[in-house]
Amino acid sequence: MAALGQDPGADLKDAVLVPRGGGEVHEGMKTAIYTHAEPSPSVEDAKFRTPMVIEIIQKKFEYLRRDKSLTPGTLLLATSAGTSGILANFILRNCFKVKYDVLKTYASLTALPFLSTIVTCKFFVTDPLYSDNISKENCVLRSSLVGLVCGVLYPSGLAFSKNGRLAVKYHTVPLPPKGRVLLHWFLLCQTQIKAMLIPLVLQIQFGLLHGLHHYAIYENTRKKTLHED
Repeated sequence: MAALGQDPGADLKDAVLVPRGGGEVHEGMKTAIYTHAEPSPSVEDAKFRTPMVIEIIQKKFEYLRRDKSLTPGTLLLATSAGTSGILANFILRNCFKVKYDVLKTYASLTALPFLSTIVTCKFFVTDPLYSDNISKENCVLRSSLVGLVCGVLYPSGLAFSKNGRLAVKYHTVPLPPKGRVLLHWFLLCQTQIKAMLIPLVLQIQFGLLHGLHHYAIYENTRKKTLHED
């Protein structure tokens, strides 16, 4: 009678608590239940951290793009490049004895180096800074190269080409022999062209200062943005 009056729930409880196969299966069941119940903390952290990091980066980029203190250094470097273009045009016009198209050549030799410096600084210095892709040394090196190429080499080559064509067109200097055009014109103006060493040194120095100033402002703005966030 005691057996007949035994609670059927007790058998069910015993069947659940003491599974067939001993304690090893019980430990395995607890491990499986724990594994499925609690996911890996790294996955949970990634789910919560990723939107937060993206939001901070977007705020930082918006703050940097609204910051107008980065533009004066670039404008100064571009202005010095335009001035270097004026000097190169003046020197080569005297070398080739050209007296025609004065306004046209001076306008192009001023505007083109100015605009090329701004565009090159944006793509090779400013945009990589916004993307955190360059270091301080790389920023300074790129700014110096921009000052050298856009502020000296490009204006000199442009002035050499424009005034050389005018010299051939109006026959202001003896025509060079065939196959030796560049050598002939270079020998013709090699003494006066040495004056371009002055803007060369200045443009490299301006590029160094521009890179240092640009990176310092970027770092201060980034720290301010991260502190506010």
